[in-house]
Amino acid sequence: MDGAISVIVPTLNAGRQIDTLLARLEQQTRKPDEIIVVDSSSEDITQEMVQRHLEVKLIVIDRKDFNHGGTRDAMLRESTGDFVLFLTQDAMPSDNDYIAKIVAPFTDDEVALVYGRQLPRKAARPAEVLVRKYSYGDESMVVTKADIPSLGIKAFHSTDVCAAYRRTAYLEVGGFETDVLTNEDMFIAARFLHAGWKIVYEANATVIHSHNFTFKQQYKRNYIQGVEIAKHKDILGDASLSGEGLSLVKYTLGGLLRQGHVIEAMRFTVDCGFRLIGNRNGQRAAAKSHGRKER
Repeated sequence: MDGAISVIVPTLNAGRQIDTLLARLEQQTRKPDEIIVVDSSSEDITQEMVQRHLEVKLIVIDRKDFNHGGTRDAMLRESTGDFVLFLTQDAMPSDNDYIAKIVAPFTDDEVALVYGRQLPRKAARPAEVLVRKYSYGDESMVVTKADIPSLGIKAFHSTDVCAAYRRTAYLEVGGFETDVLTNEDMFIAARFLHAGWKIVYEANATVIHSHNFTFKQQYKRNYIQGVEIAKHKDILGDASLSGEGLSLVKYTLGGLLRQGHVIEAMRFTVDCGFRLIGNRNGQRAAAKSHGRKER
């Protein structure tokens, strides 16, 4: 595939894992033409680790200025690649062909966005393993505007944990919003589809990435998502949210029980309660805020 490739990694107190990640990127069979690390004023050795990699461009910003959409947008516009890849600091490409695999679908000129597959860490809880397997299956998929009615909210699924963007398409739809708390990847995916572009889930491009969230963390995460989803109803339209969530719950609970993880199944049920309450409270908060603005 022709075209320059940039890789952008936002960091905050990444420690030695950023050194490992950058080394893996430098070992890729399709080497990136540019790597940018944007660091939110880390207080540990992150910047020292980055500076060991002489070809990597380090940009330091104030922590208060970081924004999931705005910071990524600024860095993409700062970059030079025809194709721009985003990775989070804790997403490790599982092999040296990751970049080659995630950019391969761009041979189709109608593809705007490609996102890869997340494989769980060895320490992932049994429920998290199943959640990752459900959300990131082993079959690649191409999504177009025509798929929205049948896929619902899943049509807009994407992840900047491991994603690649065609610069021209990104700029055409206006890029990420500059003031968004989370899910910037979902909202731009929706814009791509509505504009007639294709999105590809490339199951062969894999990274190691998962989280063992506490109930409190799960609530907070879903509260923020609820706020942003409520604010973006105009982009998401009538795509069903609840159906996809219920399918995930059934899949994960069924898998845990078949594996004999009864206690884990009970914990996951409670976890789902925190997800649901957080999401609903976030949507209610956004609706109230919108109502106040209209008065």
